[in-house]
Amino acid sequence: MTKVRTVLAMRAKPGCEQRFEAEWRSAAEQIRELDGCLSQDLVRDADDPRNYLIISEWADRERLDAFGRSEHRDRLLRVVRELRESAQRNTYEVLHTVAGEPGVLR
Repeated sequence: MTKVRTVLAMRAKPGCEQRFEAEWRSAAEQIRELDGCLSQDLVRDADDPRNYLIISEWADRERLDAFGRSEHRDRLLRVVRELRESAQRNTYEVLHTVAGEPGVLR
């Protein structure tokens, strides 16, 4: 099976950035326990703090899609959806990963 990575671009509503981050963190803590979820990152645009990327890695497409169709997902992310203006999701197959050397700054 091939690992997959999703990249979800979201724009928070004005003034909702801190709550958006807190609600994402709360949902992510529960999602990380799900079978197949390998990692999740929330990153913020350095030039526009209302723009975020949510990057998650899953063991395979089947488990990602099962989560995507679940009522559990809808409940966990309901508030996050209410705090955003827009969202766009893409899913990618992970072909290669090259890790950096631990502790080495370049």
